[in-house]
Parts: sequence; C-alpha cells; structure tokens
Amino acid sequence: QVQLVESGGGLVQAGGSLRLSCAASEGTFSTYTMGWFRQAPGKGREFVAAISRSGSLRSHADSVKGRFTISRDNAKNTLYLQMNSLKPEDTAVYYCAGRLKDWGPGAYDYWGQGTQVTVSS
Repeated sequence: QVQLVESGGGLVQAGGSLRLSCAASEGTFSTYTMGWFRQAPGKGREFVAAISRSGSLRSHADSVKGRFTISRDNAKNTLYLQMNSLKPEDTAVYYCAGRLKDWGPGAYDYWGQGTQVTVSS
C-alpha cells in the first residue's frame, strides 16, 4: 500500500505562486494514476487535476486551467502541482491521491494527509 506525503503549502499573496509536492513511499509509483484535490473551509472536496501513469495524459478543473499544472517524476516517485496566479478562492487544504485503476473516471484509493494553502488578498 502506497503512502503519500504532501509538502510545499503555505501563505502567499494573491498573484503569487507555489509548488506542491507529493512523495510516494514505494517504487511502484509509476503504476498509479495520480490526482490533486482540495477542500476549502465549509465546502466539500473538489477535483483539481489528474495525470496518467506515464504523464502523457493530464486533466485540470476549469477553475484552475491555465494557472495550475500537474506533473510527475516517476524516477523520483513524486507528484507536483505548480500553482501560478493564485487567488484567495484557491485557499484550501490540498490533497494528493492515487489509484491503480487506469486513466478515466473513478474513485481514488490512497490519500495523503493534506497541505494547507492560504492566499491572502
């Protein structure tokens, strides 16, 4: 069972940038479809972005398209989320998630503990 640990969150001003990382505990990272989700205070968890096992396929939520970019480095067992032009409404706890199921709709099996991102206006 893979363990996921996020890092890179923090406090940033609107318009700024952050890069989140998610380190996986095992070498079979390349067999997992990976995703980023977020949960703002008082709201449900929402999809942010996903990436296929090889990294050749990516999907981003409309709310972050053009500002956030998901990527992965399978040699380093690490998932990334580059966040640019941050807005106060991006404030949330960000979670990385993984699943063995291939690209397409479906639930994620493994979750990290989350990292807080706060964007001040």
